[in-house]
Amino acid sequence: MSKLLFDEFPEISAKMWKQKIQFDLKGGDYNSLIWKTAEGIDVKPFYHSDDAITSHSGLKKSTEWKITQRIFAGNEKMASKKAANALNRGAESIWFTIPSEETDLSVLLNGIDTSVTPLHFHLLFLSPGFVKKIKEHAPLPGAEVYIHTDIIGNLARSGNWFNNLENDHNLFRETMSVCGDCTSAVSVDLSLYQNAGATMVQQLAYAMAHVNEYLNFLHDTPALKEQKIVFTSAVGSNYFFEIAKLRALRLLWHTLASEYDANPECHILTIPTRRNKTLYDYNVNMLRTTTENMSAILGGADTVCNLPYDNIYHKDNEFAERIARNQLLVLKHESYFDKVHNPADGTYYIEDLTARMAEKALDIFKQIEAGGGFLKQLKEHTIQRKIKESAREEQQRYDEGLEVLIGTNKYPNPEDRMSDTLELYPFVKTNPRKTLIEPVVERRLSEKTEQERLKKEDSIP
Repeated sequence: MSKLLFDEFPEISAKMWKQKIQFDLKGGDYNSLIWKTAEGIDVKPFYHSDDAITSHSGLKKSTEWKITQRIFAGNEKMASKKAANALNRGAESIWFTIPSEETDLSVLLNGIDTSVTPLHFHLLFLSPGFVKKIKEHAPLPGAEVYIHTDIIGNLARSGNWFNNLENDHNLFRETMSVCGDCTSAVSVDLSLYQNAGATMVQQLAYAMAHVNEYLNFLHDTPALKEQKIVFTSAVGSNYFFEIAKLRALRLLWHTLASEYDANPECHILTIPTRRNKTLYDYNVNMLRTTTENMSAILGGADTVCNLPYDNIYHKDNEFAERIARNQLLVLKHESYFDKVHNPADGTYYIEDLTARMAEKALDIFKQIEAGGGFLKQLKEHTIQRKIKESAREEQQRYDEGLEVLIGTNKYPNPEDRMSDTLELYPFVKTNPRKTLIEPVVERRLSEKTEQERLKKEDSIP
């Protein structure tokens, strides 16, 4: 029966589809249907199996993702209580930001079963001794422990090393050695590049050039063959492109790792971008983060962290954090985003985007290496200049209304008032200080619009 059914629909080639489209255009230009993107990728009006590109090497099942909650551990007792509450309410792992070597891990990890709860530790300092303490409180093997050590990321973000180049690298190597059987001791934070305005192709290229510096330095470290690299990626609202970006990231790492005999598996931790989040009509941020988390899951993220809708202007609060966590719980348990292994596989459009992004990122990566490597280009401010150029183009599209943020530059509610609700300063802070290099600065698209609206609020009697 099925054979008879499908016999009624003969195969149609890509060439025949294009001819049909051109006929329906009645003399119009077929190329007018091609979408030109900031990534330099031309999106066609249709994709066909005739020109499908398939490459699954190194891709991961998109059902194996975990919900994590990020917690600042400035107060160990409060952070421990918050972690226990999050785990009881659906979180599956915890991402701690540790501000000081004096942090008491016995208090912080009290009540957490480290044998079943993956733990991410983002240290705001370099200390192999503190890493030893983590291992004592989360015994290995058995515990899944990720130490986010990213000295180049700190340089790019702050403009300075933690100490200096030589000392940072020595402590980095020692941390790698101390970690031993930790799941990971090396991380690359490419969320910085997205939040600063880099295109997706640039984010991928900079991530590879960034991690290549570590591979060159650590190539003789035995742990490199065992531990996984952690890539922390921000995810924007360009739905299919973001799915392809994460798939391309995994493919690029698989290719690069094979050149160094490093572990070809990586761990991708995602969080929604801050670049498109808005102060006014802030509830729309929930819609943005929902689609961004969907892209992350379908793109094969290992760990997904959500961003509370009021993150840019409110201090941490239980309500917003619960809503953010529940968004992920709905995706996992009610939308069945943990049931289908890789729904993006075989989709000609996403497969094509993945391959093209990887190719273009590889070209930029090669240019960076030919120019002396990522560190050299950071010091020469080449990376910063390229990101600024991309950010300016995106900002111009926003200013002209081509890049739409509902409630801000499209359909704004003139009755919205925010000046009395600000608990945090929501704009880029200028803090003049001496730095070794120009830092990469994260900036939201709507900052100028919001500042102008806040001024008008102040002038209203």
